[in-house]
Amino acid sequence: MLTQSLAGLPAFLSYFATASVLFALFLLSYIIITPYREIALIRQGNSAAAASLSGAMLGFVLPLASAIAHSVGLLDMVVWGVIALVVQLLVFLASRLLVPELARDIPAGKVAAGGVSRRAVAGGRHHQRRLHDLLSDRGIEGEG
Repeated sequence: MLTQSLAGLPAFLSYFATASVLFALFLLSYIIITPYREIALIRQGNSAAAASLSGAMLGFVLPLASAIAHSVGLLDMVVWGVIALVVQLLVFLASRLLVPELARDIPAGKVAAGGVSRRAVAGGRHHQRRLHDLLSDRGIEGEG
């Protein structure tokens, strides 16, 4: 019985490792494109930076989780994970265009500006639903 339970362990570890690399790539990319240093601001107790970064991370992992649940294989998951990464970075850039004062408000600790994370999560959730619909159209079912 234990052998049957552990039969999926290699696949789990492959998906987990790949998702971890995609997450690290997203986090690095996001930190590079933002005009402020989130980690330093968070260490200083800046709640706006924490809200913004955590929202962006959630906005990325929602579609990534959907890609894991619905993909036909590891490569398919990577392709959709990269698409989710690009979409999430574009959501941030669009937010900066729509709210140009973000670059000074988040470092200033204005928590409402950190609410850009709501846009990031909303963008991620929309992408997750769209990914589910596309994969369902391809006859691929999963949770989510």
